[in-house]
Amino acid sequence: MACEHSFAGYIRKLGRDRRLSSSLTQEEAHAAMAKIACYEVEPQQMGAFMLLLRLKQKTPEEIAGFAQALRENLPQPVDLPPVAVDWPAYAGKRRQPPWFLLAALLLARNGCPVFMHGLSRRDERIYIPQALRVLGIAPCSLLSQAAAKIRQEGFAYLPVDNISGIVQELIGYRKQLGLRSPMHTIARMLNPFLATLMLQGVNHAQYAPIHQSAAQLLNQDKNLSIQGDSGEFERIPGRPCKLYGLSDGICWEEEWPAEEAVEDQVVPKNLDLEHFKAVWEGREDDEYGRTAVIGTLALVLRGLGQVTERDEAYQLAAQWWLARNKEAAA
Repeated sequence: MACEHSFAGYIRKLGRDRRLSSSLTQEEAHAAMAKIACYEVEPQQMGAFMLLLRLKQKTPEEIAGFAQALRENLPQPVDLPPVAVDWPAYAGKRRQPPWFLLAALLLARNGCPVFMHGLSRRDERIYIPQALRVLGIAPCSLLSQAAAKIRQEGFAYLPVDNISGIVQELIGYRKQLGLRSPMHTIARMLNPFLATLMLQGVNHAQYAPIHQSAAQLLNQDKNLSIQGDSGEFERIPGRPCKLYGLSDGICWEEEWPAEEAVEDQVVPKNLDLEHFKAVWEGREDDEYGRTAVIGTLALVLRGLGQVTERDEAYQLAAQWWLARNKEAAA
């Protein structure tokens, strides 16, 4: 009688009938992902595993276990640069340009180094590499290159396939399965430079506290999760925002009311990145974009602990935005 494959037990635990199936513990999730990262799993097992995870709501323990195993598999640079914010950007924007990118650049200009990572697809959405090209900023191709750029300029963007080949491969299962895999969630938790603050934007509000709890299990210093525009970490002007934060291992929540009245998201016929660039350079104005940038930046300042009051966060964010206009004019 043939011996059972060592990975079969993880599939069986997830796939038994409703009365008997259960989620993986953090230790089991770590062990399962470690096998996947070492290619000790058959392709059909990988497909079954991804589908079973997709059909159930992922637990914080599973997310933390998967993320930790993948972190241990990353080829980290020897000398890590000081990074304040780890900013995942995996969803793409379909209603508005990626205004959150400008908030990240403002942080970098003001002494808060940012590492952004994500992916891009050939669809109707705008992804960060497209916006960076318009702004004249080149994405990095290696973690070591990103580390050097963070030291020099305070900001770097690196596609996930240049961080972890296995993560990109697992994300690619979407083409075969026809469904998003849980790896989109796990990729957001990689934090390869061990930044002080991790940001998590979700498309559905119920997932934000799950990210918060997973970050706590990973012993993350600070984390901030929100329901963001199109699933990215970007404040939606004119709507209330619930913050799920983590500071020094302690979870907290805050409800921020809607910002000043602006016209809600109107889907433009074409997302004009030249207009996006002109707003950044101070040559044009965009009420929605300006409010989104300042609101997003205020959230990050609160998450970093640089401010404790909402009004103070908005004031500082607005000051940085206006200072950027002065630099552009000069």
